[in-house]
Amino acid sequence: MTSIEPQIELINVGRQKLRTAVWKGTGRKRPILFFNGIGANLELVAPLGEMMADRSDVVVFDMPGIGGSPAATMPYRPSTVVKWSNKLLDELGYDDVDVMGISWGGGAAQQFALDNPDRARCLVLLATSAGMAMVPGNFSALSKMGNPRRYVDTDYMMKNFETLYGDNADKSALGHKSRIMPPSKRGYLYQLMAMAGWTSIHRLPFLKQPTLVMSGDRDHIVPLANARILKAAIPRADINIVKGGGHLFAVSRVHQVVPIISRYLDDHADDYAGAAAYST
Repeated sequence: MTSIEPQIELINVGRQKLRTAVWKGTGRKRPILFFNGIGANLELVAPLGEMMADRSDVVVFDMPGIGGSPAATMPYRPSTVVKWSNKLLDELGYDDVDVMGISWGGGAAQQFALDNPDRARCLVLLATSAGMAMVPGNFSALSKMGNPRRYVDTDYMMKNFETLYGDNADKSALGHKSRIMPPSKRGYLYQLMAMAGWTSIHRLPFLKQPTLVMSGDRDHIVPLANARILKAAIPRADINIVKGGGHLFAVSRVHQVVPIISRYLDDHADDYAGAAAYST
């Protein structure tokens, strides 16, 4: 597969600037808005962006204080992330989108889909949960997850890779390591704070989008049980379990995962009840 380089620019969304990448798709299918994990710069999902660009445009942005986005001047909530995302899509000229999110970004993706029934068409949730109402992961992994050192000290990340992510370090860590841009302390803290106390569990029964929930059965951070909770709570959800997959399965097993996602989006391209379903 030929490598597709993204177009990267800083885009104003009100008072905030967001470093944004767009992988211009070779296909004409609906664009994908992707929400990344905590502390993760957009380069970390480059393998996913490149492969998904075979079917459509893919939009990813760095959260404030992460990667190349300036830090926010004050803390924010998931609803703010949704407002930024809508302004970003408007600036880029996109209307309807399919929405994907991994880990922390899965929460943002749920918020976006719930708040934008006219704009968000299909939803793909990777290695994520319903927020505060979740089955917690391995304590050792979670304690390391809360420490941005994994992005700053690559030796620390390599040493603890399997504990953190559940994937084999030899197969996944080297590529992951080469794409890391350490987050600012404020950016990482604000991202942690954004989801503090947040949950979608009470709203998920009202989520009308076709939703694909994917989870690795070796995820130490967001255990598989959380995917089952999402599947049970979302009316139109399907679940796919990645055997042997850890928290980063979407990147470490990209050649396995992308065909599953693409097929799901294609199968449900026109299968959406729309905003009218919310008023019935």
